[in-house]
Amino acid sequence: MTPTHPLLPMASAGCACCASTQDGSGQDIPAAVPTTPGTDGPGAPAPAPATTYRVEGMTCGHCARAVTTALEAVDGVHAASIELVPGSVCAVTVTSDRPVPFDSVRAAVEDAGYSLAPS
Repeated sequence: MTPTHPLLPMASAGCACCASTQDGSGQDIPAAVPTTPGTDGPGAPAPAPATTYRVEGMTCGHCARAVTTALEAVDGVHAASIELVPGSVCAVTVTSDRPVPFDSVRAAVEDAGYSLAPS
């Protein structure tokens, strides 16, 4: 008997070089989108503000790690998370305790060797 392995669906479209600059609904991903993460229930602390940016040129986990490290070094940034999406434009969400100047975000991304995508 030949062993078989079940095929598992992909959780994402893969590296940035493989997909479009649109989200799952077919809409373009905007350059920066303020978002408000949910709370964990009654009495939970207020969520930290988050803003999502579009970054060009990242294609793998190493690229994402470089940008995440650069952004997390910016004063006021608590965390940076990256969703690699096809088309060389990735969604990067920055969570902070206060608004982070756009120029600081852009400088961190550029220092890591990438650039913010135009709106």
